[in-house]
Amino acid sequence: MMDALLAGSKPLKAKSEGDHQLELFRWAYKQGRTIPELQLLFAVPNGGARNKATAARMRLEGVKAGVPDMCLPVARDGHHGLWIELKREDGGQLSGEQRLWLARLRAEGYMAALCHGAHEAYAVIVDYLGIENHPERLTLARSVANVDE
Repeated sequence: MMDALLAGSKPLKAKSEGDHQLELFRWAYKQGRTIPELQLLFAVPNGGARNKATAARMRLEGVKAGVPDMCLPVARDGHHGLWIELKREDGGQLSGEQRLWLARLRAEGYMAALCHGAHEAYAVIVDYLGIENHPERLTLARSVANVDE
């Protein structure tokens, strides 16, 4: 079914954070055929507009503000896994809660990265997985997880 959805999809202009995340998951799905670790990448449904009742119920169910957008639960180089907070290429600022989550995840042994755009996230993932000679590895523009910007 996913193949059918991807086959008919047109490339995104990738302007919003959501567009970048959709582009990233399309990439991960396709690459997951040859890089099986990518099949474990998942999104955390924290963001989005909700009515007050739904938001309150979600908080009671354990949803927490600031949790990064995505997780790759694959251990590498002494890290338990990779968490990614994704922002638009042309902006997007971390909230105080997001800064705190990234710092606490790092303190607990995870790699936690702030990525501006899908292409930066591809590069961080490929670098984290240690995949040599992958085209995305060559495009890593920013250092991983520099949240003091």
